[in-house]
Amino acid sequence: MEWAQILVIILSVFLAVFLILGIVLLALLIKVTKQIKSVAGAAERTALKFENAASNIMTFSSPIAITKFVSSFVKNFKK
Repeated sequence: MEWAQILVIILSVFLAVFLILGIVLLALLIKVTKQIKSVAGAAERTALKFENAASNIMTFSSPIAITKFVSSFVKNFKK
């Protein structure tokens, strides 16, 4: 065997190894991307729940504050 044939064999082996590694890494990248998408969706749902809870608290706190103000005014007026 000549040195050129040995070099071709060595390069072919390295190319095959890098090709297999590339395929494996691509599969892992796709898997991680799906997990990131899932986590982002869960975070978005959680943020929406907190936003809804905050708006509900704001909705209920306004009438309560007005009621407290009116009741304190009425109490002061009766005195």
